[in-house]
Amino acid sequence: MASVLITGASKGIGRAIAVEAAKRGHRVVATARDPRTLDDLDVDRRLALDVTDPESIAAAVAAAGEIDALVSNAGVIFYAAVEATPPEELARLFDRNTLGALRVAQAVMPGMRARGSGRLLFMSSVVGRLVLPPNAAYASTKWALEALVEALAIETAPLGLQAALLEPGAVSSGALDDVDWFRLPDDPYPHLGTGGPTGRTFVTPEEVAAEVVDAVEAEHLPLRIPVGGPARALLAARHAAPDDVPFVP
Repeated sequence: MASVLITGASKGIGRAIAVEAAKRGHRVVATARDPRTLDDLDVDRRLALDVTDPESIAAAVAAAGEIDALVSNAGVIFYAAVEATPPEELARLFDRNTLGALRVAQAVMPGMRARGSGRLLFMSSVVGRLVLPPNAAYASTKWALEALVEALAIETAPLGLQAALLEPGAVSSGALDDVDWFRLPDDPYPHLGTGGPTGRTFVTPEEVAAEVVDAVEAEHLPLRIPVGGPARALLAARHAAPDDVPFVP
């Protein structure tokens, strides 16, 4: 049994991971900005944790007790062409998706280092390795996360810690059903379409959760873990494609 702290556990993938980990007998610490959204989860602890608030993170990590595995899942998304991307909104995305993941990792790592073991699992995406407009903003937060986590894996391996990037594709969690859009007046980018789920192949949150908890339990973590058949196929196509032109699946 491992003690697993999950961020963004109020809904979607995070909630499914909490349910799956608890079902397999792990001690689950589920966290969300509003802990009342966790009331119906049958887990060991339900704690308030806002990844943008260092005091909230410190209080949650202190209350959680010993943590064997972090599943850093909290995140947000919006759609926009690059020209139409509001810098202040992009900064907000980085604060949640990238800096938020960094803050929580930094909070749990001292305890892991003291014990000489621990695993850090970060929810990236297939768009951490490719770009599917109009979600360049979200992708950029994941590309940055991939750099940080790859460095983290190198830095902490001698200390007994393992770090990995979880890379699902489109997930039927509802997160893409009502995404904020930013557009220029007389939008010159109608060819980007709706940005929504049309034509995508989805996996369920439960399918993602099963593979994430498999990673929690694995003896050794690969650095990158494509999650779901569609993600594995898309990333294989990206790997096979040339780098001197944009990749368009």
